[in-house]
Amino acid sequence: MSELATLARPYAAAVFKRAQETGTTEKWSGSLAFISAVLNDEEISVVVDNPKVNKERLSALMLDISQGQVDEEGANFLKLLVQNNRLTLAPTIAELFEALKAESEGYVDVEVTTAYAFSTEEQQSFTSTLEKSLSKKVHMNVTVDKSLIGGVLVRAGDRVIDGSIKGQLQQLAKRL
Repeated sequence: MSELATLARPYAAAVFKRAQETGTTEKWSGSLAFISAVLNDEEISVVVDNPKVNKERLSALMLDISQGQVDEEGANFLKLLVQNNRLTLAPTIAELFEALKAESEGYVDVEVTTAYAFSTEEQQSFTSTLEKSLSKKVHMNVTVDKSLIGGVLVRAGDRVIDGSIKGQLQQLAKRL
């Protein structure tokens, strides 16, 4: 993943800069999400990974699929990725773009894994605690994983807070 992120970062930064200049961050966000979804399709990924498919045909295929979903700049970006053999980076570019957008807008996407489902009050309380801790507005996605035994596991960007019993037991085992 780190290699992909290293390769994708300049593209994500350039797209984000352009989106800010033109005031089209939401449009770019949607376009990049669409392109990522297309590339995550098994049938498309087989074609993209096939070295026998030339760049012109691949470019034409991607533009046909994306017709109506990406604007002219998005189409040019797709062509650039195809020409530079970087089309497979699109999902990572989209992910990095969203991180830049979140940073710019002052919020952070947080993945919370908990052993038991939160009640509405607990979720609101936990969200406000995270917002104070991270000093940003929090967009929280909660999943339930019974294997945690108890507690929560929080992932906010590259920061991980493991407050789960399973994690504490693993740390204890390492120390012993």
